[in-house]
Amino acid sequence: MEQVVKKLNWIYYSQMVIALIVLTVMYYMLSKGMYEPLDYLSRKGVIVQYFIIADALITIPLGLYLVKLFKPQTPKKYFKCAASRILLVSNTMHLGIIAFYWMGGSYKSMLWIAAISAIAWYFSKPTIGKMESEMKPKDPNEETY
Repeated sequence: MEQVVKKLNWIYYSQMVIALIVLTVMYYMLSKGMYEPLDYLSRKGVIVQYFIIADALITIPLGLYLVKLFKPQTPKKYFKCAASRILLVSNTMHLGIIAFYWMGGSYKSMLWIAAISAIAWYFSKPTIGKMESEMKPKDPNEETY
């Protein structure tokens, strides 16, 4: 079980490192004028906003509910579900940061969506206690493998 949690922690913390890299690169590119900022009231800007909001509304609840949905009984299946949870929840964090800087750093709603995803990412932190409680069967008569 400890090995599974260690692997999941690598995935968990790598998502924050990726978010920091995305933040740094997008800030650098914006400050150096490497791209034309997108107007958030333009047609393209509204489409980007809708896409990221829809992504947040779908992937964050799905990611947080994923382990309960599949009820994994083995550490291998749990690893797949928990890794998917971490990746689903944190993808909106990256997209929100990209959209915030792509829109010139003026449209704060994309930053709020990234913050909501970061909060959900925090609640997906893998621990041994969490793994044991999520793998424990709800029915006491149910067999464990």
